[in-house]
Amino acid sequence: MRILLTILLLNFAAICSAEQAKVAIIIDDIGYRKSDVATLSIPGDITFAVLPHTPYGKSLAQIAYQSDHDVILHIPMESSNGNKVLGPGALTSDMDETTIRATLASAFDEIPFAIGINNHMGSHLTTLYTPMAWTMRYLKEQDMIFIDSVTTNKSKARNVARRFGVPNLGRRIFLDNQLDKEYITQQFNALIKLAKRNKKAIAIAHPHPETVAALSLLIPQLKENNIELVGISQLMPSNLKNLQNSVAQTD
Repeated sequence: MRILLTILLLNFAAICSAEQAKVAIIIDDIGYRKSDVATLSIPGDITFAVLPHTPYGKSLAQIAYQSDHDVILHIPMESSNGNKVLGPGALTSDMDETTIRATLASAFDEIPFAIGINNHMGSHLTTLYTPMAWTMRYLKEQDMIFIDSVTTNKSKARNVARRFGVPNLGRRIFLDNQLDKEYITQQFNALIKLAKRNKKAIAIAHPHPETVAALSLLIPQLKENNIELVGISQLMPSNLKNLQNSVAQTD
């Protein structure tokens, strides 16, 4: 019996080690510049995080969606550095629940096929339980997901999301905090190592020309390392993998 158990455990370990790693790459800050369209040329299953109520956000989101990419809303949230230039559709700590819900509803009305949100800035708001609870309650009611961009290590957002039953994940690597090929390559290599170790990882990048050029060259390396590039919905539990399809059916 002990020998059989050992064999089963070894087989299970072999299956786990052979499991293909998966990464999601989210491109934030889509919507203000016409040049953001260049991000659509990045190869593979990129996820697009679109700023609400921006000049090009809706049209670029539609192109991405029609090309079978996951689209989420990149919701501006109050930062700890007092940045008041959050842009339209922002959530702040002085809002009540009604205002937060109305602000989120307006963003989803503009891009109804979005499957959830991540935060733009938010180093203050994501540390506060009450506005995060109001946000997560709304997302739960709408069957949406939440991705924490992790702009502060004090974020409570994912813990609150779990409390409300909102499917959630967190960013692990920023790819382009510095806009040079060497730095982006270094961060991309770190993403590969993280994915191999954890079997999944999320990276965030931005629609800079340097980023588009670098990722177009680097992404083929994922396949060489037996890593699959997937939309963010594919990193969720299996029963959520058809999120985008279910949203489309209600659109």
